[in-house]
Parts: sequence; C-alpha cells; structure tokens
Amino acid sequence: MKNDQLSFFDIGREKNIKREGPLATRMRPEAIEEFVGQEDIIAPGKLLYRAIKADKLASLIFFGPPGTGKTTLARIIANTTKSHFEQLNAVTSGVADIRNVVGEAKERLGMYNKKTIVFIDEIHRFNKSQQDALLPYVEDGTIILIGATTENPYYEVNDALISRSTVFRLNALSDAAIIKLLTRCIEDEVKGLGAYNVKMSEDALAHLAYVANGDARSALNALELAVLTTEKNEAGEVYIDLKTAEECIQKKAINYDKKGENHYDTISAFIKSMRGSDPDATLHYLAKMIYAGEDPKFIARRIVICASEDVGNADPNALVVAVSAANAVAMLGMPEGRIILSQAALYVACAPKSNAAYMGINLAIEDVQNKKTGVVPLHLRNDAFKGAKEWGYGEGYKYAHDFEENYVEQQNLPEEIKDARYYNPTDNGYEKSIKELMNKRKQK
Repeated sequence: MKNDQLSFFDIGREKNIKREGPLATRMRPEAIEEFVGQEDIIAPGKLLYRAIKADKLASLIFFGPPGTGKTTLARIIANTTKSHFEQLNAVTSGVADIRNVVGEAKERLGMYNKKTIVFIDEIHRFNKSQQDALLPYVEDGTIILIGATTENPYYEVNDALISRSTVFRLNALSDAAIIKLLTRCIEDEVKGLGAYNVKMSEDALAHLAYVANGDARSALNALELAVLTTEKNEAGEVYIDLKTAEECIQKKAINYDKKGENHYDTISAFIKSMRGSDPDATLHYLAKMIYAGEDPKFIARRIVICASEDVGNADPNALVVAVSAANAVAMLGMPEGRIILSQAALYVACAPKSNAAYMGINLAIEDVQNKKTGVVPLHLRNDAFKGAKEWGYGEGYKYAHDFEENYVEQQNLPEEIKDARYYNPTDNGYEKSIKELMNKRKQK
C-alpha cells in the first residue's frame, strides 16, 4: 500500500499550484464556510452540509454544468473528512487504476479501520465495465464513491451505482454569486489578485457575471486575463472597465453539450415552443442551438417531424416548407442555413395545429398490435391473377370514380373492426375543410 502521506514532491507541486496556478484553482475554497452558491444543498442545516460536518458520508454523485462547484465540494470533503481521499479522472483512468485504489482501500480499512473516499471526475466517461468494477466495493463499503458529471447521471451512470448513491444536482451560479467570487478574488492578497491593486467598475463586474452564464471558472479566467493584460494607471491601479471586460470574455459561455442533457432539453424546448405556437421562444432555442454549433441537419429533421406531428393537415404546406428547408440547409450549409431554419421553424410555430394524423396512426397501430383485426375484405383484394374470380377476389368492388363526387360508401375495413374510427380531424385550419367534407359524405 502506498504511503498515505504526500511526498515531498507532491507537497511542492501543490504549493506551486496554489501560488502560481490558474486563478480558478488558487481560489478554490478549502472549507465549507467559504463555498459560494448551491444554498439549496450546502447551506447550514441541509443534508449535505450536515453529512460533511459530521463526517458521515455515503456515496455521492454531483451533477451540474461546468464551473458550479462539483470538484470544489469534493476538495472540501477531502479537507474536512477523516477518511483517506483518492482522486481519479475518468478520461485517463481505467479498470487497473480502480483495482489499485480498491486494493489499497481494503488494506487501509483492515489495518487502520480507515475509510477511503474515491473521487471520480467526469464519471460519465467511464464505460459500463469500468462502472461495474466499482459496484461491489461501493456496495460492501470498501470505498465511498464521489462522482462528478456534467451529464445527467440517470442516463450516463449505471442504475446499480445510482441506487447506491445520493445524487445532488448543482445549478448554474447566480450573477450575484459570481460577483461575490470575483470581488473576493480582487481583494484576496494571498491566493487572489489583491497584490495588483485592482479596481473594477460595477458594469464590468456585472458583464463578466452575466456572460459567464453561471460558470464561475469562466468568469475567473476572464478576470485573470483582464488583470494580467492591463497596465497600471497613474494612480498605480489596474482599472478594469466594461470595454476591457468585454474583450476578455468575448463569447457567452453557453451551457450546451451536443451529446448531453442540455442538448435534449434544448431540442425538447424548441419542439414544444413550435407546438405551442410561440415564435419568440422558437427563435430563442433555435439561436441557442445554432450558437452552440448544433448540426443544422439535426435541427431541420426536428422541424420536419413537428410539421407533420403537430401541424399535420391543419396546414399541409407546413411539411412542404419543412422538407424544402431541410434540403436547402443540406445544400447551402451554415451560416446561411440559419435563415432557412428560422423561416421553416417560424412557419411551423405560427401554423394552425392538429395532431389528428399523429394520433390516428398511433390508434391504428395499437389495434393492429393488440386486436384480432381479421383479413382484407374479398372485394378489396388484388384480382390481377388467374383464378382470382373463382376465389371471389374483387367481386362487388365499387370504383369510386364511377360515382358522384368520386365517392361511394362501401366497407373497406376488415369485418372485425369495421366500426373503427382512427382519424378525427379538428376544426383548425385546412383540416376544418376535411372534416366538413367527411361529414357531408357521411350524411349523404
């Protein structure tokens, strides 16, 4: 078993990071009282706060967007717990690393009755076999697992691990929380930027907090860049105004992973906004996806689906517009494709709505799956082969075009479900005309 104590070189490396590492790393809180944000889970009296203070932790999974304090909380636990603390990164670690850590944890528990906390950053990057390798030792208490992930653990982490852990969701930090962190950095002369004599305008502070979009690391990186690249004025101050702040965080840090939960949440909101006939919300979520670099063909496919599922025959032209837009985006690409996507999404959002076609096919499939639906009536069967007439195929079939208005009443459904009604048109848009025509035919 490795020596639990840090080596001389480990200590030197950590001291160097604290002194000269990135500002976001240097300013990481070491005690629970220094932690900013996430008051719903870490405020005094809350479950996690009590568990850390009492050193009575069970396995945990911290889930939330970048820069919200997942690793910081793990570090605070490392500083305050009496257990041994080991950290693995799912990107660089494998089953062999897990086995080594577990082996040492067993010896530590047997020889010294000391528990081991294993912190796994980006645990969603562990595959199933790697996660399975953890399970027996989490279950028997050999290790206490703390996992951190930006992905929804209910999608990315094995159900067995989830059931043996408490999942805490961390939310994007508020602007006020980020401003508090930035102010603390400016004033801290030991770990922060206090030695630079930094002065910052309120609108510059507000801009960094706003554009960071809840990501403390992004805001701190921008602040550090601003301070290190700004000359002192005649008063000996490093003055950060709004213009400087804008230069140092030019692009909004948007929380969007094209394979993660925010991807699914955003596309879900986009579709539901089109379905809900809200053009402004539709454009907002479309803009968010475009800004984040989402595949425009993926967006176009969702518009096509919505045009059929949610607009349907209330405006059949919606599907024509959506399919044309998908073809045009594939031909043109971006950035011009954003205009086409906008036009198609707005058409679908503003069109009258009907899900009658969607509901109709679902009902029909349900009957086919679950009911005895019989056979095709003889008069509708294919009679284009020798011997069909002897079998009665096609006998009594009424050709619709031989009748007034090209319509004739005859039984087309199998006998067992002859009274089934799957398509129920609404009174919306063009579908109202379809409904009126169907009613007219029934009356006739």
